Amino acid sequence: MVEFTTEPFELDTFPPHAAAARRVVDEAGLDVAVGPFGTGAEGEADRILAAVSELLRESLDAGATRISVQVSVLPEAEPESGSGAESGSGAERAAGEGGTP
Repeated sequence: MVEFTTEPFELDTFPPHAAAARRVVDEAGLDVAVGPFGTGAEGEADRILAAVSELLRESLDAGATRISVQVSVLPEAEPESGSGAESGSGAERAAGEGGTP
């Protein structure tokens, strides 16, 4: 998972550096959640790392003066014991619990 914020903040418009960052994570095929002061994206580690590198380049080229990035490794969901008939796989449950919609 990666969380990032680009600056300078512009409350009245969506600045070009923020649009560039969003485009990069969208094109990387990551699951994206946009918040008022930052954006989170989840996906495979290789995709995250490649997207972060591209995000830094593209956002700076588009006028960002600061980019805050936090990368976290999320544990894989473990299947619950039992028949499993009443619930989906661990990955399906993890996708629906908190975090990125």
